[in-house]
Amino acid sequence: MGTLASELSPHAAGIAGQPRVYVDANMPARLVTLMRTLLKWDVLFVMEHDDLRRASDGLHFRLARQLHRTLVTLDRDYLDDRKFPPAESAGVLVLCAPNENGLAALLKRLDREVFRLTGEAPGLPFAGHKLHVHVDWCARPEGGQLNTALARRSRSGKSEAEPRQR
Repeated sequence: MGTLASELSPHAAGIAGQPRVYVDANMPARLVTLMRTLLKWDVLFVMEHDDLRRASDGLHFRLARQLHRTLVTLDRDYLDDRKFPPAESAGVLVLCAPNENGLAALLKRLDREVFRLTGEAPGLPFAGHKLHVHVDWCARPEGGQLNTALARRSRSGKSEAEPRQR
């Protein structure tokens, strides 16, 4: 028998029907508010938990997996597949934009073009995957289909999104 969180999280993921994310300490609080209010995501924000504020990246990575939540971060250290193997995750999204408005736009695109479009289990479309999302990220090429090849959302190798075709 595990903890209450570890026992209930698989059931909550199926019931909630909304993205379940684990947001680390480097995400601005304004963006966490946007995720919760506008996007209606189920957000665990580490800054709201005294015991998690100064936790290591490794602990955040493991907790996100145990709690069945996609890890959302600005920390590029998570792009290291040797330290943070995608196959051992509930999904990792590393965001990159020049300012908070750019990050907000990326979050809205992720919600619209990935979280709300996939036919996978609610809230975990990135399970076992890692994606580096930046302003040139292209989720929908010609034909309107979610393009995981261009996003290179893979279980191994580079996990950086391809730039848009111009």
